[in-house]
Amino acid sequence: MQRRVSLFGATGTIGDNVLDLVARHPERFSIAVLTADTNASKLAQLASKFVPDCVVIGTDAGRDEFLALLPDYKGSVLVGEAGLIEAAQQHVDIVVMAIVGFAGLAPSLTCAAQGGVLALANKEALVAAGPLLMQTARDNGTQILPVDSEHNAIFQLLGTQSGRDLDKMVLTASGGPFRTWTLAEMAQATPAQAVAHPNWTMGAKISVDSATLMNKGLELIEAHYLFDIAPEKLDVLVHQQSIVHGLVYFADGSVLAQKGSPDMRIPLGYCMAYPERIETGVAPLDLAAVGRLDFDAADRARFPCLALAEQAMRVGGAAPIVLNAANEVAVAAFLADGLPFTAISALVADVLDSESSNRPVGLEAVLDVDKKARFAAEKFVKSRG
Repeated sequence: MQRRVSLFGATGTIGDNVLDLVARHPERFSIAVLTADTNASKLAQLASKFVPDCVVIGTDAGRDEFLALLPDYKGSVLVGEAGLIEAAQQHVDIVVMAIVGFAGLAPSLTCAAQGGVLALANKEALVAAGPLLMQTARDNGTQILPVDSEHNAIFQLLGTQSGRDLDKMVLTASGGPFRTWTLAEMAQATPAQAVAHPNWTMGAKISVDSATLMNKGLELIEAHYLFDIAPEKLDVLVHQQSIVHGLVYFADGSVLAQKGSPDMRIPLGYCMAYPERIETGVAPLDLAAVGRLDFDAADRARFPCLALAEQAMRVGGAAPIVLNAANEVAVAAFLADGLPFTAISALVADVLDSESSNRPVGLEAVLDVDKKARFAAEKFVKSRG
């Protein structure tokens, strides 16, 4: 039977990959919802091709542009955050949540309350509200499947094993574009250099997070909640080829690793067809051509964002919310030439140290912590001129 898919964040790279899989398997998938923030032109192109029941665009002006480009569209055209929540309430088989940043939290929580499958590509929903999101999913029979290649790898490796039965769980990191740079060199890094990821094609924000290794720190927090595993059992290895995506260490000394080419269609296909596997258009992995697999310890002195994320994970409570909010502000300022690259970690450390470790309960409390942390982070940016 065809599975109805809602795609939140349709105009980004994750959206491109999801729709490539849908186009490859029209007998398996149909599109129910497409959303975009500002790219009304691309949203109109996609709606014309995939004919969803509903689209969501970020602004009234975007809605007007969409309708001007596609005047014969028969579905619903919703706007803004309220539109995202309304679209998230639709009952579908699979939701792919690819909205970037904290903006993905509220629709993720709404989707988690609807049942079905939530294929989660938004890191911030778990980082900022992991316990709340996981409990909402459990209460409503929603299965959360991880889209990130590292968490997807761990999910495949675990099988029926519980995260509590493992000795260790390791996520791999490519090391990003500055893997071999000194701190002095990184202090001069430009946004263009930071977003030039050597292995993956990603948006600007997540590319900068990869360059600072904050991306890997956020993924550790995600893994902590997704797999119910203690922080001390989580670690990171730098693996520049991005072939091994995750490793699990068992009590008997066995170490299992999941391998695949660095192409997001592999984990997305696994989530969308689960528990089956489908053809994704990705060429088979040729290990002989790869030749060698290299691994190094993560350097937390040169990449302090990783250590800051680990600190927030251990503290728990409000700390991961503060970490995420401060990082979003810092990355936005760097991309706008308002902060040097190495000041991203300085800002996050400053805000993290100034905030309390209270444990917020409920979405409103999470939103309040996030708002206060962003205010403190913006104050730091202004102080740096």
